[in-house]
Amino acid sequence: MSAWTPSPRELERRALRRRLRLRSIAIATAASLAFFVAVGAALVTSPGWPTVKATFFSVEDAKASFPAIRDGFWLNVKLFLLAEPLILVLALGLALARQARAAWLTPLRVLAVAYIDFFRGVPTILLVLLLAFGMPALGLQGVPNGLFFWALMALVISYSAYVAEVFRAGIESIHPSQLASADALGLSRAQAMRFVIVPQAVRRVVPPLLNDFISLTKDTALVSSVALFDAVFSARDYTAYNFNFTPYVVVSLFFVVLTVPMARGTDYLQRRAMRRERAGAR
Repeated sequence: MSAWTPSPRELERRALRRRLRLRSIAIATAASLAFFVAVGAALVTSPGWPTVKATFFSVEDAKASFPAIRDGFWLNVKLFLLAEPLILVLALGLALARQARAAWLTPLRVLAVAYIDFFRGVPTILLVLLLAFGMPALGLQGVPNGLFFWALMALVISYSAYVAEVFRAGIESIHPSQLASADALGLSRAQAMRFVIVPQAVRRVVPPLLNDFISLTKDTALVSSVALFDAVFSARDYTAYNFNFTPYVVVSLFFVVLTVPMARGTDYLQRRAMRRERAGAR
């Protein structure tokens, strides 16, 4: 049997689709360039542009503040890397506790609901201030009193409440027939959750989880409010002595470089999940 080859008509269709796609890309590129050129021209020709340029876009101040901001940004990265796994573990535990149905687990379920409702209602910056300044003042034995530790705990406590709801939404999105099938196979509810429900739920909520962690990378900047020498505090320190806001722009670029690849990765995972669901629905 000879290999299949597209017909001339199919080749024409493909060529037409390719031309239309290239034309669409060219139009979109030209429109985007025209828009940004117009915006840029409006900015640089405005009367106050020289002052704004000297205050926010000074190359000399950017170079002078860069080393301190770079070193401070490493603190933000460490906070993110340490907080992320702790948040995942605590949030999954809260979601499972909230989904518990056994009567003897009612107190645990009530505590999980109260935890999620309370800490979702408290602004993260207030948690950072309260824990970083309040907990060391208690003088508890055997408990770290460092600002870094309690700022980290504040981020973990705040974000675990949000991520727990993401996990809960994923768990509840699994069809009840999955539990029924697990029960028919002789699995207990705990085993069904561990081996059947949770693995499927986690796969479904990966994109929203990544969105939460993109927000977490930015919220690590809140620790500057308790005098931790992160990137934002470094920029603020330079600005206070030199009366120039360029370091804030430098810090913004650091966070953009960190978060944009994560955002694009999230979009890719969302598209892949959508393609998988559409393929399964056929």
